[in-house]
Amino acid sequence: MFPVFQTSILGSSAATPTSERHTSAQLLMHHNKFFLLDCAEGTQMQLRRFRMPLMKVNHIFITHLHGDHYLGLPGLIFSYHLLGRKHDLHVYSPPGLEEIIGLHYRVSQLRPSYEVHFHEVGEHEQELYQDKQLSIKAIAMEHRIPTFGFLFSEKERERKIIKENIKKYRIPYQKMPMIKKGEDLELDNRQIVPNREITFDPPPPRSYAYCSDTHYTESFLGMIRGADLLYHEATFLHDKAEVAREKMHSTTVEAATLAKKAGVKQLLLGHYSARYKDMELFREEARAVFPQTLLAEEGMVVTVGPQPG
Repeated sequence: MFPVFQTSILGSSAATPTSERHTSAQLLMHHNKFFLLDCAEGTQMQLRRFRMPLMKVNHIFITHLHGDHYLGLPGLIFSYHLLGRKHDLHVYSPPGLEEIIGLHYRVSQLRPSYEVHFHEVGEHEQELYQDKQLSIKAIAMEHRIPTFGFLFSEKERERKIIKENIKKYRIPYQKMPMIKKGEDLELDNRQIVPNREITFDPPPPRSYAYCSDTHYTESFLGMIRGADLLYHEATFLHDKAEVAREKMHSTTVEAATLAKKAGVKQLLLGHYSARYKDMELFREEARAVFPQTLLAEEGMVVTVGPQPG
């Protein structure tokens, strides 16, 4: 079965929420596993609002310790406790978050009914998580405090043996694992059957790069090159480029330029300043540089890469 790979937008506003937009949070789903990306104020309410599987989140990735990216985490941790959660929760962030949550434990005199494991993120390309199908690495951003994006990359899938060839060549069960890894088939008469004649090509691995917050930089260009989907902050329209530089954020045109240079398949903009009401201007500016641009909107679900039948 080809894994579902998609991200759901829970919040897209920068710094402060508005009447229409919450601050940063996304829920990424890959093959029935759920990963929370940032956890701003109101995230658990958004998970409920959009009927998402609150209790199935086992891994939370926090880009940095500005409040609009993590202030929903203490509430979520204690809600899990009140809901009777038993299985472990893993939280990944730059240093300091464990200390913040520890203060909540101490002042409230309450610890969760389950284990919360804090993992410090401190290196570019540091691998934070892997399973049989997916790898997650840190991407160093350039912001006012230590900040990291996250690259979700599928692993190469094994080749699939064409069913008719199993019978045709009487392929023994013992040889199937190596054939799936790309080996040719040697018959009893020592004839070699090339692997490409008896197997299907696997679908290409897909990837999602989540990049927020940062000013314009090409320092991680190679890491995100060719990504199926790039989420990149666009806090300002391009007429505020100087303001963006001062605050170490990016503009629409800068995000689109990076997407173009990286050769990504699709760009998803977010982290809009609360000063803006007409989001169509963001779409227009970015698409003038990179036509395959989407705007993050609350409740929106974006598929990562092709979904073969």
